[in-house]
Amino acid sequence: MWNASGTVCVVYNGEIYNHETLRAELEAKGHVFVSSHSDTEVLVHGYAEWGTGLAARLNGMFAFAVLDTARRRLYLARDRFGEKPLYYAQRQGLFAFASELSALVRHRDIPALPSLPTLRKLFAYGYLPAPHALYEGTAKLPGGHFMTVDLVSLETSVTAYWRFVIEPDEDMARRGEAALAEELRELLVTATERRLVSDVGIGIFLSGGLDSSMVLAAAARRRAAREIDTFTIGFTEPSYDESAFARTVADHVGSRHHERVLGLDAARDLIPSVLSRLDEPSADASILPTHMLSAFAREQVTVALSGDGGDELFAGYDPFVALKPAVLYAAVVPAPVHAALRVMAERLPRSSRNMSLDFKVRRTLMGLSQPEAAWAPAWMAPIDPEAIGELFAEPVRPEDLFSEAMELWESGEERTRVDRLLQFFTTFYLQDDILAKVDRASMMCSLETRAVFLDNDVVEFCRRLPSRFKYRNGRRKHLLKKALEPLLPRAIIERKKKGFGIPLAAWMRQVPDTPPFDPVPGIRPAWMRQAWQDHRAGRADHRLALWTWLSLQHTLRAAGSGH
Repeated sequence: MWNASGTVCVVYNGEIYNHETLRAELEAKGHVFVSSHSDTEVLVHGYAEWGTGLAARLNGMFAFAVLDTARRRLYLARDRFGEKPLYYAQRQGLFAFASELSALVRHRDIPALPSLPTLRKLFAYGYLPAPHALYEGTAKLPGGHFMTVDLVSLETSVTAYWRFVIEPDEDMARRGEAALAEELRELLVTATERRLVSDVGIGIFLSGGLDSSMVLAAAARRRAAREIDTFTIGFTEPSYDESAFARTVADHVGSRHHERVLGLDAARDLIPSVLSRLDEPSADASILPTHMLSAFAREQVTVALSGDGGDELFAGYDPFVALKPAVLYAAVVPAPVHAALRVMAERLPRSSRNMSLDFKVRRTLMGLSQPEAAWAPAWMAPIDPEAIGELFAEPVRPEDLFSEAMELWESGEERTRVDRLLQFFTTFYLQDDILAKVDRASMMCSLETRAVFLDNDVVEFCRRLPSRFKYRNGRRKHLLKKALEPLLPRAIIERKKKGFGIPLAAWMRQVPDTPPFDPVPGIRPAWMRQAWQDHRAGRADHRLALWTWLSLQHTLRAAGSGH
């Protein structure tokens, strides 16, 4: 979209939830709009008024580029948490950008050559932390950043316009827990209301967990419950199935509920098509049920609200529970004893149940083999650093593999460990795993998803909220649960977190086909072949490593074929 004088043009993907407020402000400054409700036109006029300060004023999810012909400048920006993707490549005499990495490597001067350091990051994190992108010479603009490109010299500059930095405000605590819970509840209701504005059918992803249940309960405060469509995916494997809880919430609120069950055969059929369209490989196998849920919802609606971000903002993950015992363990257990415990843990019977005890023990001990600043990513890593060295036939240091996460941890020494862990999950895991997964899974079937918890006002509240209101005496999401007491059954509020996982370990033992083993420069396929054999025989649990490899293989095959 161009402005009237033909000097400013925007290309854009996303939704700006505060565009009406910004439009009124711009009209008061003398801007004349052609459309009556276009958020794209707000970007055009907003750039003319505020220049590179535009992105900081936006409440939404977006990736856009503004061509400024008068200044001969390109201005690119991405939303605060990177809900929408934005990749770029820079070479001699060339600057290219796109929403998809696969689009960039179709350019004749941008070869699809995997970057070896980036591949190590992939197997260390299970995703690629921004600005890393899969191919040499490519990058992704981090969330909360804008970029300018001089169209004469092609010189570039990347600037952070916003960062998620926890700054606890004790004045909030003095207002009392009841008042804080009420304020949070109203913020979430308002954030949901902003995301219910749509010209097309809108629904809600409902897992039966706390976050998605909150979204439904909040939506029912602003819209008749019988007019709200909720969508759930169940599993044939009972330890992964949450559909009964979702039905309980839907019945309590009174929504129009829709449910579908996912089995091994359906998932197997999805694997090639879904993984070949990810753009970047990932260790997160819940892309499969997320895509099935999106496709299911798209049969009836065009937009779906989600509870993504609740775990990261309110300390919902298991590592928050593990943190205090981990500190004590690291202080009193000598290295030789720790090594012996790891050997013993590898001999524990292996369960394919969701978050089984043996799985948690091995993951915890694996993380505790690393420096404290690397615990968070190591607890979730597909492969530990020593094994990554074997996979790449070259020793690697945790400080190199987890450099981004360790730098963030060490830069926050004045903060509590809980706050530093919150910043890790919000800065890296949320952006480059969870949101990337949901964006790809939903956009494959032309469904738009909207994350209620990532509303600017909700995030600002959480950023200033002292950590004891998020995690207290082993209780996760403490204030969020308090806020939802008037809206949801106690059984839902207090039930144990399950997570949107799939029975990956069991599936990968049952699938008859072997994964592809196309050569990847710098990687020893023999290590991965042995991992596959050990996993199939039940001698080891390599589910995350094998899924990451499978995802990488399909991504590279798709790039090579031009799809």
